[in-house]
This record gives sequence, structure tokens and C-alpha cells, in this order.
Amino acid sequence: MGVSKAMDALQRRATFVKDSLHKSQTITDNMVSILGSFDHRLSALETAMRPTQIKTHSIRSAHDNIDKAFKAADMILSQFDQTRKAEAKILRGPHEDLESYLEAVDQLRSNVRFFSSRKSFKSSESVVNHANSLLAKAMSKLEEEFKHLLTNYSKPVEPDRLFDCLPNSLRPSAKHNDGGGKNQSGKPSLEAVTFTLPTLIPPRVIPLLHDLAQQMVQAGHQQQLFRMYRETRAAVLEQSLRKLGVERLSKDDVQKMQWEVLEAKIGNWIHYMRIAVKLLISGEKKICDQIFEGVDTLKSQCFAEVTASSVGMLLSFGEAIARSKRSPEKLFVLLDMYEIMRELQPEIEMIFESKTCTEMREAAMNLTKRLAQTAQETFADFEDAVEKDATKTAVLDGTVHPLTSYVINYVKFLYDYQSTLKQLFQEFDPNDPEAQLAAVTTRIMQALQNNLDGKSKQYKDPALTQLFLMNNIHYIVRSVRRSEAKDMLGDDWVQIHRRIVQQHANQYKRISWAKILQCLTVQGANSSSGVESTSGVSRATIKDKLKTFNSQIEELYERQTQWTVPDSELRESLRLAVAEVLLPAYRSFIKRFGCMVENGKNPQKYIRYSPENLEQMLGDFFESKNWGSQK
Repeated sequence: MGVSKAMDALQRRATFVKDSLHKSQTITDNMVSILGSFDHRLSALETAMRPTQIKTHSIRSAHDNIDKAFKAADMILSQFDQTRKAEAKILRGPHEDLESYLEAVDQLRSNVRFFSSRKSFKSSESVVNHANSLLAKAMSKLEEEFKHLLTNYSKPVEPDRLFDCLPNSLRPSAKHNDGGGKNQSGKPSLEAVTFTLPTLIPPRVIPLLHDLAQQMVQAGHQQQLFRMYRETRAAVLEQSLRKLGVERLSKDDVQKMQWEVLEAKIGNWIHYMRIAVKLLISGEKKICDQIFEGVDTLKSQCFAEVTASSVGMLLSFGEAIARSKRSPEKLFVLLDMYEIMRELQPEIEMIFESKTCTEMREAAMNLTKRLAQTAQETFADFEDAVEKDATKTAVLDGTVHPLTSYVINYVKFLYDYQSTLKQLFQEFDPNDPEAQLAAVTTRIMQALQNNLDGKSKQYKDPALTQLFLMNNIHYIVRSVRRSEAKDMLGDDWVQIHRRIVQQHANQYKRISWAKILQCLTVQGANSSSGVESTSGVSRATIKDKLKTFNSQIEELYERQTQWTVPDSELRESLRLAVAEVLLPAYRSFIKRFGCMVENGKNPQKYIRYSPENLEQMLGDFFESKNWGSQK
């Protein structure tokens, strides 16, 4: 191509572009100004090449300059053309086609970099300023779009939807799940169950939010992005929990509640904690990670700020319970609460692993320790309360005292939490937790026996004292043998206390029946060579003996048919032990001395009962047939 022809072509092209750019109202002046610089360059080039004698290397150099001018012009024209197209998309807004809008934003940034690096062009600075102005408008529209999408698709999760994400065994309708206070044998195993995360934001919207977030971060709008995300998602999470039933309660609120109301709220809290951590907060972590993928600092900070208030609301109730006034009935709910915190600990550590979540992670750990400490203190309170129990409930018939059944049921229930208790003891003492549990159980049992010893002294009749202790210790031993506490206390403990039961039974027999049996012995009566003799015994003595016997057996019958031995085996055993002593002695006495009154006047006055009558009477003992006020 000749130089003059090349010049003509470049001039024509520049003129065409000038004319076409007049159609763009926003960047024409800048573009015309830049292209004007090419007019000057071409004119200078043309003037330099007019002499008739041109050397070959000069011609080659002129051609090279013309090629460079063509390429530079093409590049600038292309950049302006792209800018004009991007501007059109920016002005239309992102609603119609967000993907194209984001491409236009990227193109504008590219153009800014292009013209910023070519400051030799006239009016480059004006073009850059114009593009930056467009970018600012774009960012404003992107912020609006991000907020619109996030707000429009962020709705509180209804409780029914959350329940559907739970395994069947943990849903409210499931028979195993009615809150707290359930023993471990009645709780479903959580090792194999599956939790399905709820859909907090539709999956198709997540990539759009991610792309918008990336653009805002690139534009340096992190704080605006952070504020919008935090305010929207934090409010939605808290609303989801409130719809579920979570409420922020203080120590004073807890202290004022009736126990039945509080127990129900604790059961609900245990359920809410599992749903909150395993479903809502885990789901929140997932969408936060997806939307802010690639921006780790913002991601962790956003998640921490979104969940802080809700986590605080959940943990505040646990803290209020742990710090409220201790009482024995609270021990089991404290153990339930401790259990759920231990169960959730792996998830809590994983979800709140970042440095920005340190406060929440530590708050959860501290609550777990606080619950363990309060439970241990409640144990000590319980031991003390058992030993010092001063209730005046009078057990008139010597049966098992309400305190005994309460304490034994309490201990049996504790052993449903055996693994939890061992874990709890390890919180403060890493030594053998099984031995610690055995020691606690032994101390509670000893405290109960000490209290029973004191209560037994209320009875005026020493025989009833022994019967009362026999009944209660027997109940303790029988209950321990049928529970897991037996393994902790050991066979030696059981055997020792069985002997104690027998000792009280023997003491009862001695106190109740020794005196009456003396009526069936006569000093001075002797027998030799197997032949019974009544020599030296007067008829009056025998009559007096029989009258005393009748009076005492009737008095015993009247009193001890009001007494109770509630265990049927123990009752029969005690009757048999009395019969084995009483009936042979009575038969022998009647056989030896009955003839001395049978031949006299009114023999039935003295021999009032046959051995069979006495056996029938013993069958009425310890049945509490006639309630009286005897102590």
C-alpha cells in the first residue's frame, strides 16, 4: 500500500468513527478529542513524506508507523465501543439480565485500566473519570439488587419445616421426644440419625448473591455488604428461633416460675438447642460460606455477627438455669441440659472454629462446665438434705417412709444417666469416674440410713422402731439389687445390709415376743426320764400364766395388726419366724399344764386359744387392718 493511500484510508476511518460517535451522547467529546490527536499525527507523517527522493528505509519506517497507528486506533475504537455498550447495560439496570450486567461492570473496569495506562492520549483522564462514574452508579444498583434478592428470599423458617428436617425419633410427635427429663434408655441413639439442613435461601439464588458480593468486594464496598447481610440474616435467624418458641429469659424470670412450668421450658430448650445448632446455625454457616466464598475474612465476620444475638439468646436461658437456686429436683434437668451441650459440642467447635467466633464457642463451653458444676453442687446439696431431712411425716404403721422411696427412686433414676455422670465427674477430676459415682451413691445411702435412724426414735414402742428400720433397710437392699446401683455398691454392700435387715427382724422378735414367751415357761417344773411332771407348780400359777399370755397376745394382736410389712416375702418370713417359736412353746405348755385348768371351773377362761387359733391370728399381723394413732 502506498503511503498516500494509507494516509487517506486512516483519515477516512477516523472521520467515520468521529461521525458515528456523535450518536453517543456521553462519551463523544472524549473520543473525538482522542481521535483528534491522530489527525495531528497523520498530518505530521504526511508532511514528512512529501519530498520526491525517499530512501527505502524511510519508506519502511513510514509503513511501520502507519501500522502502529492503525492498531492503536483500532484498540481505542474497540474500547470505546465496549464502553458504550457497557454504559447502555448499566443504565438499564440489573433486573432484566444480571449476568450481562455483571459482565458490563467487568468491562468497565477493564476499560478504566486500559485508559489509565495510556495517559499519553489526550483526554484519557476524562474517559477514566466517566467510566468510574458509571461504575459508581453500577455499584449502587448492585447494592440495591443484592439487598432486594437477600431480603426477598430471606424468610423465617416455620417450625413445621424444621421438624421435617429432624429424624423421626426426634420430632415432637415421636413418643420418645417430649422435652427433657427422660432417662437415657428412653432416648433415641443419635449416632446413626440423619439431620437434613433446611433451605434457608433457594439454591438458584445463592450464585447470584455470590457474584454480586464479589463485585461489591472488588469495588471496595465490603462494609456496605457486611451491614446489609448481617442485618437481614441476623433478624431472620432470630425470628426463626422465636417462631420455634425460644425466648430470652433472665435468672430472675426463671426464679419466679413454678417448677412445672420451668421443667417444661427446660425440656423445650433442649429440643430447641438441637434444632438451632444442627439445623438453623449449621444452615446459616453453609449459605454464608457459599455467598462469601473466596472472601474468608468477611465470611467469618459475617457469620459471627449474624449468629451472635441468637446464640446469646439460647445460652442465656441455660446460664439462668445453671445459676438459679439449686434444688434436688433440678438435678435431672441439669443432667439433661449437660447432655445436650456435650452432644452438640463437636458441631459447636466446628461451626464456630474461626477466631471471630471465639466468644460464642467459649460461651458454649463455659455453659457446659457451669451445668456440670451446678449438677455436682446439687449432688452435695442432696446428700446433705437427705441426712438432715426433718419432715414430720409420721409413718404410724412402721412401713417404708416416703423419704426412703423418694431417695431410692432418685438414685435409680440417676443410674439412667450413668454415662453422663461419669463424663460429668471427669470435668473436674480425671481420676476413675466410676469410683466417684460409687462413692457418691454410698454417701447418699449412708445419709438416708442416718436419717432413718433418727426417725425411728419417734416411736414409743421399741418393737415398732425395729420393724420400721427392718422395712426401710429391706426396701433399700431390694431396690439396689434390682438396679444398676448394685454393680457400683458391690455384693459386699448388699450382703452387709441384708444382715442388718435380719438383725432388725431379730430385735423385733426379741422385744415383741420375749416377754410373752416367758409366760409359757414355769420355774420349778421339771421332767426326768422323758416323763413330764407338774410337781411343784400350783394351779394358781398356771392360771395366772395363761391369763397373762391371753392378755399379752390380745394386746399384741390389737397393736401389730395395725403395723405393716409391705413386702409380702418379708412379711411371711417374719410371721413364720414368730410362729416357729411361739406355737411349739404354746403347744408344749398346754400339753404339760392344760390338764390343771381343764378339770377346773371355766377352763375356756384360761385356755382361750388353740394353737390353730394363734396361727390364724398371726396371719393378720403386719397387714395394717385397723388404722390407729399408736406410736
